[in-house]
Amino acid sequence: MTETAAKTSRASLFATHKGVSTVALAILAVVVLGALFAPSSVSPGAILGMLPFAAVLAIIGLGQMLVVQQGGIDLSVPGAMSLAIVIISHYPTGDNSLVLPALGIAFLWAVGAGVLNALLIGYIGLNPIIATLGTNALLFGAIIGISGGTPRATAEILRTIAGDRTLGIPHTVFFALIALLVVSLLLKKTVAGRRFEAAGASRPAAFVVGLNVKAFNGMSYVWAQMLYLLGGVLLAGVTSQPTAYMGNSYLLPSVAVVVLGGTSLLGGRGFPLATVLAALFLRQLDQFVLALGVPFAVRTLVQAAAFVIGVAIYTIDWGEVRRRFQSVNRSPSGRKHS
Repeated sequence: MTETAAKTSRASLFATHKGVSTVALAILAVVVLGALFAPSSVSPGAILGMLPFAAVLAIIGLGQMLVVQQGGIDLSVPGAMSLAIVIISHYPTGDNSLVLPALGIAFLWAVGAGVLNALLIGYIGLNPIIATLGTNALLFGAIIGISGGTPRATAEILRTIAGDRTLGIPHTVFFALIALLVVSLLLKKTVAGRRFEAAGASRPAAFVVGLNVKAFNGMSYVWAQMLYLLGGVLLAGVTSQPTAYMGNSYLLPSVAVVVLGGTSLLGGRGFPLATVLAALFLRQLDQFVLALGVPFAVRTLVQAAAFVIGVAIYTIDWGEVRRRFQSVNRSPSGRKHS
């Protein structure tokens, strides 16, 4: 192995370790703060109540991560999740036998939304923010057309699959772990996955070596929609009688967990494990703030603050900041000012 390759390998290992360790320390910190100032936020009942929603956010975050790896961003998360929720709750109308056909319909909508984003962004070249906002508007048009804005209870079989527990662990946690395993294996252990990350890390270099950058960019939106679909269906089962707009609260958190997990907003390597841990951290942080009794608006500001801190941790060269600070406090002769 050459010296350059060795340095690159060590840098990659450090990036992975930094993302996981940073989020793990953040989880530990919020648990300790909860135990000291809001014990109800770390009670067994509160943890079990939080885990299903953390698992859903982890799945959604993995989808957003795939898009961000290609230097994009997906603002159609609310519409994608809400449409999945509406279809899986309104078409069966409580009939267990109609859940599978409803899943098929939701799958087709998800594929359609992903392909639309892929065409608009990957091939036509529209800005991801504009394109995905337009797709999101179309999805909400379908939501209103199907549901009329009224909630409906989900079928019993879906509530059992998504809402029950095995060995005391919510089923959604198992789905999140499966999603994590699949995404990690595809990204890190397959040739296509490594090419996918290479295409996001440097588009000019990817073009030079012959990678189909447009295809990788477009497919990221399709695969992301599959994960949004899974998250929406699970959320419908957990809440039993979901509203038609439950996906709205997942847009900012879906981006925040990606950033907190260490994936650059400019594209490149993704860190699935760190993203999933970031979802756990963000939901436990929300639980802690809720236990303190603060208003909902403040909880939203806390999420935004976590996002900003995540950007600062991974994008600012803190070594350079420290060197500049030290140089300001030293005279030209190298002695500190008195």
